[in-house]
Amino acid sequence: MIQVSPESVKDLLQNNYDVSIVDVREVEEVEQGKILSAIHIPLRLLEFRMHELDKSKDYIMVCRSGARSGQATALLEQHGYRVKNMSGGMLAWDGKVG
Repeated sequence: MIQVSPESVKDLLQNNYDVSIVDVREVEEVEQGKILSAIHIPLRLLEFRMHELDKSKDYIMVCRSGARSGQATALLEQHGYRVKNMSGGMLAWDGKVG
């Protein structure tokens, strides 16, 4: 599993790199703020909604601390998606949230 730092994710977003962020936290957690461009798909629904993602795109998975997003990364990798896990999750994020 490829890990990416929150600082690297912030750089990618600031430089308009074509990457999509998927936040796998629960609704209550996302209501407290998420990375502005992130798509919200709770981990418990990811298996049923992965068809909404494009296998030709790059994805960065995000959760609170990096554990659930690690599970999501492993699941998507098994299904042929290009995906990385943001280490430290939102606890380590110091960029903009919405």
